[in-house]
Amino acid sequence: MVLVVVFGAALLGAGILVAVSRAEVKDVLAEVEWPTLAFFAGLFVMVGALIETGVIETVSRALADATGGSPLGAVMLLLVASAVLSGVVDNIPYVATMAPITADLVHTVGQPYGHVLWWALALGADLGGNATAIGASANVVVLGIAERNRQPISFWTFTRYGIPVTAATVAVSALYLWLRHFALA
Repeated sequence: MVLVVVFGAALLGAGILVAVSRAEVKDVLAEVEWPTLAFFAGLFVMVGALIETGVIETVSRALADATGGSPLGAVMLLLVASAVLSGVVDNIPYVATMAPITADLVHTVGQPYGHVLWWALALGADLGGNATAIGASANVVVLGIAERNRQPISFWTFTRYGIPVTAATVAVSALYLWLRHFALA
């Protein structure tokens, strides 16, 4: 349902812009990144299915059990898992999926560490999206534009550079979260 509303709003906005600008519809449609739109539509459908089938709730329970209620364990697990998974699943639907899981972890671990868990999710998902070509919306869009301009960047070329950058930035984030919220708090 949410996907239908978002897609409908986007189409309405696009229609208004085309009407106001008096651009040729054919020219506008030629500039649309159709493969990118199809990719994201499929991702959001998949996330919706995971929520409806109860997979998200099961994952939430498993993460809470894995941390044993340890705030530091929960933060580091969420940071690293988010970084790894955001390299495989685009970070936008990943965060949409992980928000209810993070909220459950906040209740399990305790409120004083709630904001740190949200930071771990944000940092892990954002920085993890740099690992692969499909990890972030910007990556997918840029690769589509590069290919259209006859300068293709392969998935593996992107990944060869992305993984070391992601590993370094996630390590710095882990150190920051530990120092700021646990060691020096």
